[in-house]
Amino acid sequence: MTCGLCGSSITADEKFKKQKNGNVHRYVYYGCTKSQKADCKCGYTEEKEILKQFEELIEKIDVNEIQIKEKIKEDIEKFSKMQNFFLGKKEKPKISNIDIRGYARYVLMEGSDIQKRELLGCLKGKIILSNKKISNISI
Repeated sequence: MTCGLCGSSITADEKFKKQKNGNVHRYVYYGCTKSQKADCKCGYTEEKEILKQFEELIEKIDVNEIQIKEKIKEDIEKFSKMQNFFLGKKEKPKISNIDIRGYARYVLMEGSDIQKRELLGCLKGKIILSNKKISNISI
């Protein structure tokens, strides 16, 4: 992801806030590294907002469907094998039609950080963060 204002890379900044009751909250903000322009006014955007925008953008964005389908098949097979193991079944999992965009939305909302990175690595084009909004530029 790059800054739409100056072309610098976007980086994540992780912050922890300890509350009076002892709870610790983790926040991740994304912003410009300012490597191209020291006075860039891109600002920072919270990870929750970025993921919400990606969820909306996923419907319009061009994805590497083959790469994502292979990842989905791996995940489904892994889950099915584990499920069959615990249920004492020996049948091979059957995978029918795959809803790529539905899977992508699920990973963005419920997936681990690693799963989200893998998914975002399958997007085609260039992701731009400008004025706290993400957009996709096809290459």
